Amino acid sequence: MSDSASHTSQEHLPFRAAMPFWLSLLMIPLVLSGALVGGIWVVVPIIATWGVFATLDAALGLDTNNLDPQTKDSALYWHRMITLIWPPLQFLMIFGLIWYIPRADHLNALEIYLVTVGMGILSGSIGIVYAHELMHQRNKLERGLGDLLMCMALYGHFRSEHLLVHHRHVGTPRDPVTARYNESFWRFYPRVLKQSLLSSFRAEREMLARKSLPWWHASNPFWRYWGLQATFLVLAFGLGGWLGVLVFVLQALAAIFQLELVNYVEHYGLTRKYLGAGKYEHVKPRHSWNASQRASNWFLINLQRHSDHHYKPDRRFPLLQTYDEDEAPQLPYGYPVMTLFALFPRKWRAIMNPRVRDWRKKYYPEIDDWSAYNKARHRV
Repeated sequence: MSDSASHTSQEHLPFRAAMPFWLSLLMIPLVLSGALVGGIWVVVPIIATWGVFATLDAALGLDTNNLDPQTKDSALYWHRMITLIWPPLQFLMIFGLIWYIPRADHLNALEIYLVTVGMGILSGSIGIVYAHELMHQRNKLERGLGDLLMCMALYGHFRSEHLLVHHRHVGTPRDPVTARYNESFWRFYPRVLKQSLLSSFRAEREMLARKSLPWWHASNPFWRYWGLQATFLVLAFGLGGWLGVLVFVLQALAAIFQLELVNYVEHYGLTRKYLGAGKYEHVKPRHSWNASQRASNWFLINLQRHSDHHYKPDRRFPLLQTYDEDEAPQLPYGYPVMTLFALFPRKWRAIMNPRVRDWRKKYYPEIDDWSAYNKARHRV
């Protein structure tokens, strides 16, 4: 584990330790400014989200320091607070703008669209990332807030898919979210939209069946997902009419697009070894791409320390450990740059395919023919 081996531990972490992660709050005034002023301001949130943090990554380099993973929740008050206050702030911003935009005569159609994309970037790159953190917690408050954020993106089933399918089957043919070697993002995206919905519903149905309950039982969380999403759509119509509904749906689509771009990057080409009899090796840090870029990890609350997240899914984001290249495969850049490259398949393959091949030789030198091996895995 890099010079990560020297853990930083304190009984109570001060606000200054969490302050860099609070930079995400700056996105709210940027999006609001675009709606209130119009003009060039409508593109500022789009540029700021990925362009600024990509630039900061280049300037600030890597952060290989780790907090002590045994740090208690009570010491993480300021880290946890940002994820707790974000859901109501995002709700107020999205639905406040849905009320405001139909009444804003100074915004033309293009400006309305770009403001909406800015809203989606905010609900995707921040809201869904925070929802991901919240849904991994065991208390009902945090999981409920995670559901609210995901349903504001019309993607409520993500919690079921992520916890019951992705974490269990990552790196295997059973996981829709693991991008296959040589699969372009533009093939991955429609596939994952369909398969994630179906696999998440199937996972919940099977859990209910083990309790001798039908899928339509009230305890199926899909009723909550559907109910919240329908409520948000009705609220959008009440505040902004059909334009309000359109704005809400478009920001949700922008958020989903960002989520699946990141999902594509996180596990591209990485597989767990098949052990036979329907079993795979345990998930290890090497089954996710790791990125230690400092600034984008501030913005994404350490999501790029993804190798450790899958290795120890119950760790809160400030305690996620980063790894060096001996323990986990490394992305050459942070997510802001890598998601941009993912949009261009030739560029993506030129960057990532050699890294996948090196990863295979390093961890699974006994497998000579990966094409035959993958076909065998998919037949299981």
